[in-house]
Amino acid sequence: MLKRFLLPLLLGLALTGCQTLDPAVLGELLPALTGRGELSGATIAAGLADALEVGTRQAVAQTSRDGGFGQNPAIRIPLPSKLQGMADGLRKIGFGASVDRFENQMNLAAEQAAGQAAPLFIDAIKQMSIADAQGILSGGEHAATAYFRKVCEPKLQARFRPVAARHMQELGVVTLYGDLLKKYKRIPFAPQPTVSIEEYVANAGVDGLFHVLAQEEAKIRRDPAARTTELLRRVFGQ
Repeated sequence: MLKRFLLPLLLGLALTGCQTLDPAVLGELLPALTGRGELSGATIAAGLADALEVGTRQAVAQTSRDGGFGQNPAIRIPLPSKLQGMADGLRKIGFGASVDRFENQMNLAAEQAAGQAAPLFIDAIKQMSIADAQGILSGGEHAATAYFRKVCEPKLQARFRPVAARHMQELGVVTLYGDLLKKYKRIPFAPQPTVSIEEYVANAGVDGLFHVLAQEEAKIRRDPAARTTELLRRVFGQ
C-alpha cells in the first residue's frame, strides 16, 4: 500500500524543476519501488539452470537411498515386457522367488547408480543452451525439465549406462539374468527372449531421475521455501 502512494509522489519530486526525467533515474527508481525489475534472458536462463541443478541434487538424494526405486511405485523398474512371458513361465514351475530377486536387484542397481548421477546431470545442465528461456519460465510446472530431457536425454543415457552396468555386475544382476534364461530353456518350446538388461536398467534409471526432477521443479515453482538460492528466489519469485 505504501508503494502505491510513494510512486506518484517520488516521480513528482523527480520531475520538479526539469522537463524530463533521466531514463537512468527512472530505471533505478521503478524496480526499487515495485520490488521487481525486468529480468534479462540470461538471468532467466541461469535461474532455470539453477532450478534444474537444485532439483537434480534432490532427485539423486531421493532415488539413491534404500528403496528409492524399489519402493517408489512411480519409478520402480519392472521386468522388461519382453521378459514377462519368461517370468510367468518360471513362476509356474516354482522359480517365482528367483524372478522376484532379479527384479529387486535391478532396482537396487538403479539406486546405487543414481548416487553417481549428479555430476553427469549437472555437467549436462551447465553445457546446455536454454532457448526461449522466458517461454520455459512461463510454461507448465515441468517445462524446464521437459526441455532439459528433450535436448540431453540421449547423452545422459549413454553416460549413465556404464555406471549402471558396473553396479549390475557387482550385484550379480547379469548373472541372475543368465540363470533365469537357463531355467527357462528347460520349458519345452518356450521362446527365448533377447533383451539387453544393462541398457534397459540404465534407461529406466534415467527415466526415473527425470520423473523425480520434474516433481522437484514443480515444488520450486509453487513453494517459496523450495527456492533455496537467491537466484531461484529472484527468477521464480517474479
